[in-house]
Amino acid sequence: MSTIVDNKYKYSELTGKIIGCALEVHKSLGNGFQEVIYQRALAIEMALQGIAFSREFEMQIFYKGYDIGTRRVDFFCGR
Repeated sequence: MSTIVDNKYKYSELTGKIIGCALEVHKSLGNGFQEVIYQRALAIEMALQGIAFSREFEMQIFYKGYDIGTRRVDFFCGR
């Protein structure tokens, strides 16, 4: 799987790999499935590509240094 890398961006290599995984899932499954199906397939593809991730990860949200709550993200990559 090819990657899109621009070294001026800190996470360019990881971002390119994640986009490649998403494109592979879309190429294989096409349109029309529920989001959870794509999430499961993306988790498999990222694991196959050696990308470290957590699913349904709860994150603290900050605004100007103030904790304003939490948000659950579908994937948290590169941990």
